[in-house]
Amino acid sequence: MQEMLQLGLGLFGGLALFLYGMGLMSGGLQEAAGERIRGILAAVTRNPLLGVITGAVATAVLQSSSATTVMTIGFVSAGMMRLPQAIPIIMGANIGTTITAQIIAFKLSDYVLAFVIGGFVLMQLAKQGRLKLGGQAMFGFGLLFLGIDTMGAVMKPLAENPVFTDMIAQVTGIPVLGIAVGTIMTLVVQSSSATIAVLQNFAAQPAADGGSIIGLDGAIPILLGDNLGTTITALLAAIGQSRDAKRVALSHCLFNLSGCLLFVWLVGPFASVVAAIPPTGAEMDVIARQIANAHTLFNVTMTALWLPFVPLMAKIVSAILPEKDQIPRNPLGSRDELAGNAA
Repeated sequence: MQEMLQLGLGLFGGLALFLYGMGLMSGGLQEAAGERIRGILAAVTRNPLLGVITGAVATAVLQSSSATTVMTIGFVSAGMMRLPQAIPIIMGANIGTTITAQIIAFKLSDYVLAFVIGGFVLMQLAKQGRLKLGGQAMFGFGLLFLGIDTMGAVMKPLAENPVFTDMIAQVTGIPVLGIAVGTIMTLVVQSSSATIAVLQNFAAQPAADGGSIIGLDGAIPILLGDNLGTTITALLAAIGQSRDAKRVALSHCLFNLSGCLLFVWLVGPFASVVAAIPPTGAEMDVIARQIANAHTLFNVTMTALWLPFVPLMAKIVSAILPEKDQIPRNPLGSRDELAGNAA
């Protein structure tokens, strides 16, 4: 009982540090660059490829796909952007959010406290302005990695627990179950970056044979579920917004859902492709980077597949969410027409 309590406190305490650090970092970056990013997003009106690039860069800068998605939904709701222009930005936001996983894959444990101290000093010395916001972002960045280290430390005993390893073996053997686990985790935490960080840390724990406790084949379905679960933020942001804004949120959901339905059948081949991407080496040394690469490759591939069909995506979401005043016509004619014919 005591061990379970320590495990729970360490895991959720580390997760709390991660989420708080992510919020501080994202908030500081948004305050410093938010207005400029809003202006750039609003200026993207014609070229779908430019929309993807803008969405990716904006999300990489803000370190929050939710921020980019919510801003885009707001522009559409305000009539500043049309649905076909917004969809590529949402696709780009999916690519940009993978930068977080790539950063986490770097082993920065030895420098975590340096970021915390440096950010704290800047926050205290700078009265206001971008220097203070930069200190906030640095402080949040340090807390983010401190949370990751905390979660990693408490996860190590799990790798030696036969009950837990048997449960993980069942999940890794059924990709659909892995997708469900990843989706539920992200729905609860409301951050795909956090759940992917947990996944990277967990996969880095050694099994009895010296390899990863879950392996790349087992991690990919959970990663797919993380991508699907993150769409709930856009759906929540669209509540009370215009019809087109709701369609933007729905397009985000359909984009990730279509990726899950496609890649769930290709887990083995996809894992082989990811494993061939540098760096290569012992599984335990590269598994975190492989998960980050899989995250990036998945979103880039789905964007490349969907980008030529943005008009089709717009038609699909418009058909699912038609205008409220668009009432299907009675094939026999209206009541007045029928009365006139009868006369």
